[in-house]
Amino acid sequence: MSGHVHHGSGAWPGWLSLLPFLLALLLYVYAAFKSGRSYKPWPLPRYLYAFMGAASAAAAVAGPLAERARTDFAAHMTGHLLLGMLAPLLCTLAAPVTLLLRALPVRAARFVAGVLRHRAFGLLSDPLTASLLNIGGLYVLYLTNVYSLMHHSFILHLVIHAHVFLAGCLFTASMISIDPAPHRKSFVYRAAVLILALAAHGILAKYLYAHPPEGVIAEQAEIGSLIMYYGGDAVDIMLITLFCQQWYKAARPRNADVQGSGRQKSRSS
Repeated sequence: MSGHVHHGSGAWPGWLSLLPFLLALLLYVYAAFKSGRSYKPWPLPRYLYAFMGAASAAAAVAGPLAERARTDFAAHMTGHLLLGMLAPLLCTLAAPVTLLLRALPVRAARFVAGVLRHRAFGLLSDPLTASLLNIGGLYVLYLTNVYSLMHHSFILHLVIHAHVFLAGCLFTASMISIDPAPHRKSFVYRAAVLILALAAHGILAKYLYAHPPEGVIAEQAEIGSLIMYYGGDAVDIMLITLFCQQWYKAARPRNADVQGSGRQKSRSS
């Protein structure tokens, strides 16, 4: 017995879902090489983050896991973790906006910077707005018939997967400071919203354990909910660690490093 309904055979070309991530990765590498002509070479760790992020997202939309996700809710939830949580975290660490500003001509870079400073983008990138789009979107997906409908519509399938990835990127970028963000909120505000968002994610996982989405059998709902709950915690730990590290560095007195280097010099002398 399958976990949910089958979609039409041959209606889901995997390469179509994979294409945006491949193009984005190629553009990322091109921009990194281009920016290296005018600035310092692009850091190797950021290359690795970009490749791992693209690979994580690609595994969720094409290949064996994506094929199983059509009829297996546990596989679908694994794909959700890869596409909506792990890939956004890795892609954020790759600093794509910083790279874009370095690679673009001056006039185009100023235009992008102006967009980032716009009030509308500030509202969109607010941690609370990003949380509503990210976590709230999951509530709409699983607590309505949208999850069942997506397996009958190729367009809806693409839209939902695009939303999961982009909302995950927006949420992650609103929490940790990697790229330029003129509207960056305080650490206290971000911490409060992060706690609420993680709690809402955990509550949804527990609810789905007892109340499967439409078309999903109870056994698969239980396994998928456990993956959502504990797998989400694993990614959340990485996000929280990075957030706390940045908060610690921002709160540390600036003269601490100067004093530390002075002590080392005095000892050496």
